[in-house]
Amino acid sequence: MTKYLISFPSGAMDIPDGGLQEVADAAHAVVQEAKDAGVWVFGGGIDESVPPVMVDAGGTVTAGTYPQTAQIEGGYTVLELPSYGDAVQWAAKIATACRCAQEVRAFQYDPAS
Repeated sequence: MTKYLISFPSGAMDIPDGGLQEVADAAHAVVQEAKDAGVWVFGGGIDESVPPVMVDAGGTVTAGTYPQTAQIEGGYTVLELPSYGDAVQWAAKIATACRCAQEVRAFQYDPAS
């Protein structure tokens, strides 16, 4: 089976005033559904209060990141599914819960994972 990344930027969420708990509950329900279905691999939101750093092969740490990934934030879900169509269906469930569209990407096959 293929692993799929389903994600969204934090700024895309449309949460009504006072609606954060409702959105959180809906998102947790979809996570539990994925776990119960046996397709859950990993998920979570990027902690935007922790700045990214670059670490080179020698272990040197430099503040910042690649220019093209400077705006990575938001929520990420990795599911292992039998088809792209299944990934799209799960993305629709997540989109409903999180109140925003989701991006779907497939990971390349890795026999070691």
